[in-house]
Amino acid sequence: MLKRADLERLEEASLAPYAMLSSRTQGRDYPIEPDDFRTEFQRDRDRIIHSAAFRKLEYKTQVYMVHYGDYFRTRLTHTIEVAQIARTLARNLRLNCDLTEAIALAHDLGHTPFGHSGEAALKVLLKDDGGFEHNEQGLRVVEYLEERYPDIPGLNLTYEVREGIIKHDTEYDSPNIEPRFHPEQAPLLESQVCDLADEIAYNNHDIDDALKMGLIEENDLREVDWVWEVYRQARESVAPGTPDKFVKYRMIGTLIDMLVSDVLETTEKNLAAAGIQSVDDVRRATGSRLVAMSPDMNAKMRVLKDFLMRRVYRHPRVVRTNHKAEMFVTRMFNLYVEMPEQLPLKYQSRIGRDGLKRVVTDYLSGMTDRYLLDDYVRAFEPTPYIL
Repeated sequence: MLKRADLERLEEASLAPYAMLSSRTQGRDYPIEPDDFRTEFQRDRDRIIHSAAFRKLEYKTQVYMVHYGDYFRTRLTHTIEVAQIARTLARNLRLNCDLTEAIALAHDLGHTPFGHSGEAALKVLLKDDGGFEHNEQGLRVVEYLEERYPDIPGLNLTYEVREGIIKHDTEYDSPNIEPRFHPEQAPLLESQVCDLADEIAYNNHDIDDALKMGLIEENDLREVDWVWEVYRQARESVAPGTPDKFVKYRMIGTLIDMLVSDVLETTEKNLAAAGIQSVDDVRRATGSRLVAMSPDMNAKMRVLKDFLMRRVYRHPRVVRTNHKAEMFVTRMFNLYVEMPEQLPLKYQSRIGRDGLKRVVTDYLSGMTDRYLLDDYVRAFEPTPYIL
């Protein structure tokens, strides 16, 4: 039987010298007794999985609203894919897989209903009142909004997981990092791995979903030469007459393999070139990310991202639903600000401490897509069936 102390010794013996060991965590805001059978980061992973905010991701939009169908990614399935890719990267780099997985599973806990459309609406509504950023909201969720324990707020996660949430950095993320998380320091390698895993996941599954929805056709991939070449090879590798979906799956798998391989090779070179030998070395390496894609792959990904933006994210069907989503969030926000008496009593009780607009933001951002739509109908539609 392996106990926590055994697991900690295994980490020390098997992980790279620049990996973050669970035995060296900076701890929690509220000290608790160590678990007999789990390391501190394993415990955090489990707390995240059992949280209400994590369950709600099942009905929060990734790109396409839930009502489009059960096939398309939601925030939850996206998060699971990110965690899978992140574990692969961390394992092969000899990083702490448990810490990596915890950060990956938590990285979207602060997302609004309707994905980036909901966030865009709240950014506008709060531009003069502290703003809105989903990583900052994610930190607020795990430190304050989750209700799991009678005597302390939040999930009481370790410093390293919370740091990974607030320092999540992609082109869609721009959090304000508080001094307590040392914005002058580079994120841990486990955190940097999650950033790349997020990018690998959404760029590939958005191709899959767009093809399934019919926003693009296979021939449209010719606009991205390197992706088309992967598709062509996937087509040639299967028997004539094989249904298109199997070719698509082989293409997506190959693309993910290519990106993971590139990140692993590039990161190992970066670590060697920078002379990284410890976690302190990682934190001091602020010039550029150590976990990275090669310049050649970055250039290829830029072409793919431009294609997805032009042909998928700005497709008329997507633009229309995004516009409607922003309208739903905006109208509900204004309703609750103008008539806070309509808020649940639990939220009304926090207005004096947190401020009305922040409380309304907490309430709305914690909703799923369909809960907000139901709330919208209750508030504005003349129906006798939903009160």
